Amino acid sequence: MSTLMPRVIATDLDGTIVRSDGTISPRTVAALARVERAGATLVMVTGRPPRWMHDVAAAVDHHGTAICANGAVVYDLHTETVVQTRLIGPEVLAAAVQRLRAMEPEFRFAVEYATGFVFDTRYDLGRWDAEAYGGRAVDDVTLVGRSGTKLLAFHPDGNPDLLAERAEKAVGDLVTVTHSSRRGLIEMSAHGVTKASALAEFCTALGVHATQVVAFGDMPNDLPMLTWAGTSYGVGNAHPDVLTAVTHTTGRNDEDGVAQVLERLFP
Repeated sequence: MSTLMPRVIATDLDGTIVRSDGTISPRTVAALARVERAGATLVMVTGRPPRWMHDVAAAVDHHGTAICANGAVVYDLHTETVVQTRLIGPEVLAAAVQRLRAMEPEFRFAVEYATGFVFDTRYDLGRWDAEAYGGRAVDDVTLVGRSGTKLLAFHPDGNPDLLAERAEKAVGDLVTVTHSSRRGLIEMSAHGVTKASALAEFCTALGVHATQVVAFGDMPNDLPMLTWAGTSYGVGNAHPDVLTAVTHTTGRNDEDGVAQVLERLFP
């Protein structure tokens, strides 16, 4: 890696800087603060929807920008407002759901918006209460009736790697397929929309080249970003595909692996 200070630090959240207990440690918060004090730009790049960003915004004192929903939403952490969206249109949602149901009848579906989401009546993630998180059960017509930031397909017993491979073959011409869960949850954004596409656009506006970016991640939805950035780190708990793709590795999320690197980059 170049000894020059990076201009942009891009990091995933869950499984990367967020610990297994759902918190961001004081050490990591302090390390993130070093980035902006040094004059570099910090970007949170996550699969989370904006409604899950309030605690993160507070943890970083409402500084910086977040790229949410795997690149579909740009979110201002200072004002906690949506700046930009890249949507999947209703026709594409309907076609994708139809093909995926034909491929795997056990799939249950949800559609995310910049604010809130809807889900079909079979969508059940067990201990995760969809309605408590702002969701609304709807019929099939309503499910695909308006543009969304992300289409979710959940299989209660499925292997996410295998399901993602099959889903890519079924709908890869319609949407971008990925996953970030150890369960059978497949995530789809508009065709061509990834963490990398949104981060590249963001960096271009700043006049920043990919070689000046350091990125951190742990799951397959991070791969486009990690392979785009000039320098990339997989945390020790990362998916095997991530550990193969990155230029460097660091400690696990529960060991503040990202903080370990940032403390060296921004002493």
